Amino acid sequence: MHPILFYGVPECCSFGSIVALEWSGLPYQLCRIEMPTVVSSEAYRRINPVAETPSLRTADGRQVNQSMAILHHIGAQSTGSGLVPAQGTPEFDFFNEVLAFLNTDFFESFSPLWYAMEHGLANEEQRVVTTMGHHKVRKVHADLEQMLGSNPCLAGSRRTAADAYFMGIARWNDFHQVLDRREFPALAALHARLELDPAVRFAHAVERGEFAQSTGAFGGHVDLDDLLLRLQAEAPANSTASEAFSRHVG
Repeated sequence: MHPILFYGVPECCSFGSIVALEWSGLPYQLCRIEMPTVVSSEAYRRINPVAETPSLRTADGRQVNQSMAILHHIGAQSTGSGLVPAQGTPEFDFFNEVLAFLNTDFFESFSPLWYAMEHGLANEEQRVVTTMGHHKVRKVHADLEQMLGSNPCLAGSRRTAADAYFMGIARWNDFHQVLDRREFPALAALHARLELDPAVRFAHAVERGEFAQSTGAFGGHVDLDDLLLRLQAEAPANSTASEAFSRHVG
């Protein structure tokens, strides 16, 4: 079985893992997880007990959760892709620094805005939380602009998994209408270049449920319920259902 990425829609950070898989050249499939209904279902909790996306079922039947772990796994399985620099090099250290910043500061800066939108706050609470979110988003854009400097990509001279992950989070600015990205010229230029990338266009089309032209080795979608039934059927006859799920998707 090919690796299967469980990706959330709409507007989830698993977008970056789709882009990375396209860039990797690895064969893979996708499983669409609707937010917030399917992701919190008992069926999906058999894949990821904490009910989050993305989640990756590896070719050998293990489950890898969290974007940073998934991106590192994809990079390790496709060393020729350059998605993750070689361990022990200065390039690897800088890549990890950038990816960690994206996964913590950049991601978290939008949390107040999502919270304000999803929790129906009263007017003054809404204003305070939204103002805090706008401040945090502007700060991390300024920090990323400084990190990028004159580099064409976030972690140096060539694209890496950090650029893929960046694109999944950067679009949240457009959703929340926080700032004009052109205030940060280097970052805006990077974003504009990546938007033209076939893998990024593919990920956008996949999320919208439109025809998506893969330039990687995409093997189609699988249905969550069908997949769980298949995994259960593949388990040894003398195993219990819970043992089967633990072995295949735990």
